[in-house]
Amino acid sequence: MIEARRLTKRYGDTTAVDNLSFSIVPGVVTGFLGPNGSGKSTTMRMILGLDNPTSGSVTINGKTYHDLPAPMREIGALLDAKAIHGGRTARQHLRWVARAAGIEKRRVDEVLDIVGLTDVAGKKVGGFSLGMSQRLGIATALLGDPGILLFDEPVNGLDPDGILWFRTLVKRLASEGRTIFVSSHLMSEMQETADHVLVIGRGRLVADATINDVTGRNGRGAVRIASPELAAFTPFLETAGATIQPDQDGGVLVTGMDAARIGELAAMHRIPLHELTPRRASLETAFMELTRDSVEYRADGTAPDAGDITETARVLAGQKETMHV
Repeated sequence: MIEARRLTKRYGDTTAVDNLSFSIVPGVVTGFLGPNGSGKSTTMRMILGLDNPTSGSVTINGKTYHDLPAPMREIGALLDAKAIHGGRTARQHLRWVARAAGIEKRRVDEVLDIVGLTDVAGKKVGGFSLGMSQRLGIATALLGDPGILLFDEPVNGLDPDGILWFRTLVKRLASEGRTIFVSSHLMSEMQETADHVLVIGRGRLVADATINDVTGRNGRGAVRIASPELAAFTPFLETAGATIQPDQDGGVLVTGMDAARIGELAAMHRIPLHELTPRRASLETAFMELTRDSVEYRADGTAPDAGDITETARVLAGQKETMHV
């Protein structure tokens, strides 16, 4: 378990991380989300003892990283896939790390096999693509067979097959009871991978909730309908307060009204429906709503007005704490 309590980091007059409190628990994949400059990397560096907090604390299984007797056997991490000596081979790099950590040599071949690098284990890392470097970084994190794993943007550079591989890997590791903490900017992938998310903006906690809670409270879900009488049905939907958008294959997406109400309206007006399919709200949409006051620059190039996080964000941020009261 990773626990942060009032974690704060300042660089001069700049506050990178502002009074963060959270717990990352075993058995689930926890996503770590935030705009550029939100403090994600700084938070991860403090977890690993690479940066010291200005105030507050962060512990791993109840101890700071520096107090762990065998750190790599408790937490494995990937922060920068390219931070590897380019003149070493993949196997040499892993053996060097394993020896420094007191990990048996046979584990090197095991992790090379897990990440799919056995065939290139004798090649120099300097010639690796970003995707291959990511796999080597993941192998390094796995070396000590730790119960906690921390990954910062691990799927950058991976092809679709590699992304699916990583998703399957972390879900399996979580099912074994490990604590998995993953930072990513790929919202669609995070929606498929994470069970729970932490969202921060300007160094402050914006949301600490399950994926379903975040998308349910912030993302506008839609219902896809198809009917041979859509033209006749649309005015009834709009009069009842729904918003209609065209969709592919002749269907439409309805927002502002759930599937049950749409079905009732269709029955009332004797409109045949060939499809009535609720669609899950997008994590990307929810993320944009949660962090709209926290981005450095908007799409139009302007900086957002300063201000507190939205009421919805405050509800989500306090949700987990309330559950434990």
